[in-house]
Amino acid sequence: MSAFALPALPPRARASATHEVTLESSPLRFSPLPGTSFAALGYNGRIPGPVIRLQAGQRLRCRYVNRTPYPSTIHWHGVVLPNAMDGVENLTQAPVPPGGAFLYDFVPQNTGTKWYHDHIGTGLMRGLFGILAIDDPRDERADVDLAVVFHDVPELRTVDAAMMGVSKAPMVDPLGSSELREMAPDDKMGDEVAYVAHCVNGGSYPHNPPIVVKVGQIVRLRVLNANPTQTRYVRLAAHRLRVTHGDGNALETPVEVEALRVGVGERYDAWFEVRKPGAWLLQGLSADPAAFAQAVVIRTEGMENVSPASESESLEGVSAFDYRVAGEAIAEPARLGAPDVAQHFTLAGGKYGSNRWTIDGAVWPHTPKVRVRRNDRVVLRFTNKTDMDHPLHLHGHDFSILEIDAHRLRKPLVKDTSLVRANGGTIAWSFRATSPSGRWLLHCHNQIHMMDGMMTELIYLD
Repeated sequence: MSAFALPALPPRARASATHEVTLESSPLRFSPLPGTSFAALGYNGRIPGPVIRLQAGQRLRCRYVNRTPYPSTIHWHGVVLPNAMDGVENLTQAPVPPGGAFLYDFVPQNTGTKWYHDHIGTGLMRGLFGILAIDDPRDERADVDLAVVFHDVPELRTVDAAMMGVSKAPMVDPLGSSELREMAPDDKMGDEVAYVAHCVNGGSYPHNPPIVVKVGQIVRLRVLNANPTQTRYVRLAAHRLRVTHGDGNALETPVEVEALRVGVGERYDAWFEVRKPGAWLLQGLSADPAAFAQAVVIRTEGMENVSPASESESLEGVSAFDYRVAGEAIAEPARLGAPDVAQHFTLAGGKYGSNRWTIDGAVWPHTPKVRVRRNDRVVLRFTNKTDMDHPLHLHGHDFSILEIDAHRLRKPLVKDTSLVRANGGTIAWSFRATSPSGRWLLHCHNQIHMMDGMMTELIYLD
């Protein structure tokens, strides 16, 4: 079986009300390509960790054992679950100490492509992440169902410099990307992390195994961007991709694109049909000269000696997934009615030489909080005054994106993580406060921005 393929659930597992799994984190030496050796951390001796697959309504009992020298937790990103199982250090649980263990026991209240990762320090950066796929019986069936994780090996000494706002690592967004278009000529970035290797599912091209498919098959790609700081653009050479889900939630109408734009922590389910024999690169696009290695070959049987087709690293003239296109945005403000809770946050800070990324001028834990009661209708607005996009993530909830830059979405997108455009970009979310009671984090998933304070919480009062 391909290392990318989702593990099939045997009949006995499908019939069981509970899926038992053990995740053990430990140090490992990670070498995705010759000449690169990284002091990493992995779950069950690998990066990414094992794919966990559940049926809708199935209980997960995960025994976590921490064999690393650092305190750790597991956050179940995108999952609606009891607050005590959310894996946030010193908020929903005490950190699991080195040599300690913790039992995560919950029934997910939603379905789709989710993921799990460490929530303390640099654990995620070092390799503690993996995909959690919760089958929705309403989804169409794929002949080949693949978990595809784009991730990168950081140069750890640049992390401290980035947190102080003085990193000299360059921006590496591809030519034609919105990130480059948003940059002002005099912008000076100090929050970038440098990366020494670029990977797909634990390997770098051409040293990773190919994905082998057959002509006529329908292939589902469950794409995760596990990079801790950078948006990733993903393209399959000579193909258009049909996007059906964002963060595990079905789009009202699927969208066909040439490339995916995947913010930090986002997931997209993208489909294609194998129409003829061949070999093609599924690649992450970047201006980094080493970015060609963030790719994997998808080929049909018998094409192992064929040079795979590839695409330019540029996005000029390329149709990439866009919230406004997918949501059929129109140039009028959203009709928000009279929500029970409405708050407007301003994202700021992050100047060169600064270690403060702020919400309403404050850093965690002094940021303004969102307080709700059960069944409240909540509307949150964000205005981004910084020169960086921010991938905002709300724990334990799905929300609907109603408006972007004063454009109403005719078909709101249901997400748990969304990018807020730089330099005055705005976005409006709406959701019902129906998750289990407790304290739920809301933060930028750029690890530098989060560790430097761009974080708050949503608190249930009942």
